[in-house]
Amino acid sequence: MEVSPTPPPPQAPAEPAQANAERESISQPAKLLRIASMVRELLEDTRQASLDEPGRIRLRQIYERSIDELKDVLSDDLKEELSSLAPPMEGVPTDAEIRVAQAQLVGWLEGLFHGIQAALFSQQMAARAQFEELRRRGLPGGTEPPGTGADPSRGQYL
Repeated sequence: MEVSPTPPPPQAPAEPAQANAERESISQPAKLLRIASMVRELLEDTRQASLDEPGRIRLRQIYERSIDELKDVLSDDLKEELSSLAPPMEGVPTDAEIRVAQAQLVGWLEGLFHGIQAALFSQQMAARAQFEELRRRGLPGGTEPPGTGADPSRGQYL
């Protein structure tokens, strides 16, 4: 999973092997977090109140707009996954339909966040392994670590 603060620049067509290995990515993580927080709050609020018809219509509109906004920041494969899990609501939804749809969206977003955390942890571990490998090999070409034979009281030329 890839997280980038800005949308990636357009690229040339990928080779067939790379086309199949398209990575999940999020172009605007801050926007994703804002939408997720809003949806979570709406879910909490709707659990504690019964809604009249205009309120349910408004929540359906907010839900559908949230889905559209999320699709703006997701890669194609994540958009497809979200579309299959969050189909559009028809007509005036019941309280239960709204709650289920919002809970499903919150659950999907939490799974997405766990995926991001796992990807970041994996990248961190890979970087640590590379660093440890460099340390194990020693410093490159002729430089000597401090305290290994050179007299520290003398300058470089003495």
